[in-house]
Amino acid sequence: MFRSFGAVVLVEPIPLEPEGAVAQDLLIGHDGPPFYRRRRVAGDVSGSLRTEPLSWELFMRILHLADRLTDRGGAYTWMLGVLGGLREEGHDVRLGVGSVEGRVAAPCPVDVELGLASRTPAPVDLDPLVRAFAPDVVHVHNLMNPVALEWAAGRRDALLTVQDHRFFCPGRGKWTLDGHECREPLARETCAPCFESDSYLQEIHALTERRLAAARRMTAITVLSRYMREELVNGGVAPTRVSVVPPFVHGLDHDAVPDGPPCVLFVGRLAAAKGVEEAVEAWRRSGVDLPLVVAGTGPLREELRAQASRAPGPPIDVLGWVDRVRLSSLYRRARALVLPSRWQEPFGIAGIEAFSFGVPVAAWESGGVSEWHPGIGLVPWGDVNSLAQAIAGAVTRRIVLPPRFPLEETLGRLLVLYGGVRSETSP
Repeated sequence: MFRSFGAVVLVEPIPLEPEGAVAQDLLIGHDGPPFYRRRRVAGDVSGSLRTEPLSWELFMRILHLADRLTDRGGAYTWMLGVLGGLREEGHDVRLGVGSVEGRVAAPCPVDVELGLASRTPAPVDLDPLVRAFAPDVVHVHNLMNPVALEWAAGRRDALLTVQDHRFFCPGRGKWTLDGHECREPLARETCAPCFESDSYLQEIHALTERRLAAARRMTAITVLSRYMREELVNGGVAPTRVSVVPPFVHGLDHDAVPDGPPCVLFVGRLAAAKGVEEAVEAWRRSGVDLPLVVAGTGPLREELRAQASRAPGPPIDVLGWVDRVRLSSLYRRARALVLPSRWQEPFGIAGIEAFSFGVPVAAWESGGVSEWHPGIGLVPWGDVNSLAQAIAGAVTRRIVLPPRFPLEETLGRLLVLYGGVRSETSP
């Protein structure tokens, strides 16, 4: 089997037509999907028959499932990019979600199945959708309803993408209540110190265990980083079933016009786990005479705005959530991105987005960040003073040849995995 980014290419010898035959494309089925596009090319056989390779491009029908359709957060941006890329490559793609946010349109048909939105056990009947679409592969994204996960785990044609900690950590994303990194596998006695309520611990721990049990039964799992792979393997998932498929930069305009003066930039959810308070403190200690621009929303938004209104020195501009157009303009004006994740970062997509614009990243060594960060500006986790020094150094540099993190690499890896999952159900 050979792989191209556009399709899985199968090579099979067949007799060629006599010389002068017209090249033709044929769509051939084999008792239903998938369809194969066959390209027959003439050879100089002088009226006889001989055997040469023939390329068969396998175009698949792929059903994607998620809790909601939105463009808020790296996990959903990743999913939308995959959907669009697969459609452009000629695959038949459909999306089933529990809810739809009106700001973004999917690049494919969408079905709403209400149970998919639930984070706790809730009934959901996906069989009618599967019968109507007849997918070759079911790709599960961002589903937390264990009933839906167990349904997927019972299918040999399903693949699961795990993008955060909710399959192996019932707490704060491998960040303990007393402020330390956690690398222990899921266990009630290990997790208990992170909870003040025993009844809540019992509920959320049982829910996490049920999700993890479903993950252990999946035919294939993809993650964004080796860090996430290690966490799942520590939780009992077979190593051979977990593949790292790094993310890509999607939906940004690298020719955008800066929408303001140079700044230090924070992009992410305004929550303690994302380290936004530490980002503000490190920026202050850095002595950099540039404003801090905060793009994101979350429970700390109003507190940050109140702090910004009374703080001396360079301003803090708390923008709230921004779309990809505005975010492109922010990356164009940024002189540094600050990424001090308190939780163990599954990947840190904002970091590679910044790099693609030539913006240096000052970051803590958290989770999977060290897998893409080149090292200059990467400092020990939890060290605010070192982060301040990293910010001060970052604003004096620029990445001359910024990497682009292309979608094609991700699609190529996914298509190989889809082909493997599809073969599990082939007669």
